[in-house]
Amino acid sequence: MLVYLTHTEDALENYYGPRALAALRAVAELRLNETGRHLAGRELAEAAAGCQAIVSYRQSPGEAATFEHAADLVAFLRCAVDIRNVDVAAASAAGVLVTRATPGFVPSVAELVLGQMVDLARGIGAAAASYHRGEVPAARMGVQLSGSTLGIIGYGAIARHLAPLGLAIGMRVLVTDPFARVEDAGIEQVALDRLLAESDFLVCLAIANEQTENLMDAAAFSRMKRGAFFLNPSRGNLVDETALRGALDGGHLAGCAMDVGRAPDQMPTPALAAHPKVIATPHVGGLTPAAIEHQAFDTVRQVAALAEGRLPDHAVNADKAHRLSRLGIHP
Repeated sequence: MLVYLTHTEDALENYYGPRALAALRAVAELRLNETGRHLAGRELAEAAAGCQAIVSYRQSPGEAATFEHAADLVAFLRCAVDIRNVDVAAASAAGVLVTRATPGFVPSVAELVLGQMVDLARGIGAAAASYHRGEVPAARMGVQLSGSTLGIIGYGAIARHLAPLGLAIGMRVLVTDPFARVEDAGIEQVALDRLLAESDFLVCLAIANEQTENLMDAAAFSRMKRGAFFLNPSRGNLVDETALRGALDGGHLAGCAMDVGRAPDQMPTPALAAHPKVIATPHVGGLTPAAIEHQAFDTVRQVAALAEGRLPDHAVNADKAHRLSRLGIHP
């Protein structure tokens, strides 16, 4: 079986890893992306000519033109959970299977959020930057996490890992999610308005979709407690960035931490990340060896299943993927 891996050489180290790469080579013949660019559309189809599977990095979208022109393609395997830039309908029309990886980044993202809360509360990054410039920073009064209220919007996998960490350091933890039930007696499940009003640290972990576009808008920020901190480790399109800037400039929010935004590859928007009340990281929440290998090895197992004539796990359109029959697979 011939597989095309879309990761550029630079991306292989951080977003696939040498162990997973060796494991992939053990189950299939592999063709690497040696262009130094993230490919898309017909160009990706041409680069993957003759390949039965494409293992796709998140910056290589699954566009209709790829599925239309990749005559040999049987499966498009996304090495990520997010498949919003994969045209599943177009893949289905062409009979191509689409799969996704599972979230191995849960502890990594939760730990980053915890670190960002500490930084917001105590000004660690700002003090370190002053010393690096050869200046002595002013000693500033901090905020103690223990005794503060942590509010979490969305009770998915990351929130379920983060909430107990908050409890463990003495925080009161509130959660709002109309689609999930909180069973931990130590966590209060409340309506969104109450969570906004009572949180000292508000972490937005809602699912990003059409319904949650700009969930945190001017009205939402105005309902937050004055002097609170806002953190977004989820997706940039959950936040109206103009409204966020207004809340920071006006003094309603004491600070913000973001690992994502509306810049390419879901990075923080540089102009907003440069705000003096913002600490930002370049979409590194899941960038640890354990997290990256988890998702990479998902794709290794999926390729192995295809090579053995089995339907891989985490398929999203198996009922439409008629090209699987070429590998003797009949879902």
